[in-house]
Amino acid sequence: MAAAAEDEPSLRVRTVWISDLHLGTPGCQAQALLEFLRTTECQTLYLVGDIIDGWQLRRSWYWPQAHNDVVQKLLRKARKGTRVIFVPGNHDEFARKYVAHNFGGVDVMDECIHVTADGQRLWVTHGDMFDGVIQCAKWLAYVGDAAYEFTLKVNHWFNSARARLGLPYWSLSKYLKLKVKRAVSFISDFEQAVAREARKRGVQGVVCGHIHHAEIRRIDGVLYCNDGDWVESLTALVEHHDGRLEIIDRSAELMPRLVQAALPAARPAEPALAPVKPSAG
Repeated sequence: MAAAAEDEPSLRVRTVWISDLHLGTPGCQAQALLEFLRTTECQTLYLVGDIIDGWQLRRSWYWPQAHNDVVQKLLRKARKGTRVIFVPGNHDEFARKYVAHNFGGVDVMDECIHVTADGQRLWVTHGDMFDGVIQCAKWLAYVGDAAYEFTLKVNHWFNSARARLGLPYWSLSKYLKLKVKRAVSFISDFEQAVAREARKRGVQGVVCGHIHHAEIRRIDGVLYCNDGDWVESLTALVEHHDGRLEIIDRSAELMPRLVQAALPAARPAEPALAPVKPSAG
C-alpha cells in the first residue's frame, strides 16, 4: 500500500522536458529524479540531452543501482503509454547515430517541433551546437567538464559540513555561474544565439538544456525555455493542459534531504565498562 501511495501522481501535466541528468556521474541526483518521475504523469516526456554522461563513463565507470532504476522508470513510462522522445546532447552524442530509431518505446530524434495546447510551436534541441567551446575547442570542453566535477565534489563536502551545523544547502557552482562575469556573459550569449536560430526557423519558441540554467523568458519576441538540470538545479519544464509553461524546481525541497542522507550515521555510544573489583586473594 505504501509503495502505491508513493507512486500516486501529484503533478499531472500535458508535457514534461528534462535534460542534463548526467547518469553515470556521482553528481547525478538519481533519487530525487526518481521521486519526480514517480509522482509526475504526462502525455509526452522529452529527454533533452545529456541523459547519460558518456564522457564520464569513458574516464571511469560509475553506474549505481539508482541510475539503473531511472532508466527502468523511463522505459516503464514508455510502455504504459507516455510518449518518450530522446534528443541527444554532447555528453551522450553516441546516441546521435541512432536518430530515427525507437528503443524500448523511446524515439531518438536529433531535434523536433512540439506544438503546445494553445498552438505555439516550440523547437526542441539540446543546444550544444550553440556552445562555441564545444564546436571549436572540444578539448577545452573536456577540461571544463573535469573542473565542474571537481566543483561538485567540493560543493558536497562543503554542504555536508553545513548540514552538520544545521545550515541550509548552498550551491557553489550556481554562485560561481551567477557571479563570474565571463560565465554570465556565456549564458547570455548562448540564450541569444538559441533564440536567434529559433526565430530563423519561424517558430514561436525554443526548449533546450546544456547550460544547467533553468529559465523562461522572451528574447526579441521568441519564447526561450531552458529546463535546467538534475545535478544541482533539480528542475523540469512542464506544459499544463491549457498550454501554460512552468519551471518546476525541486531543489529547495529535495536537496537538503539528499545532503542529510549522505552524511555518515552517528556511531552509537559504547557502553561504559563496569569497574573490576580486585579479587580477595
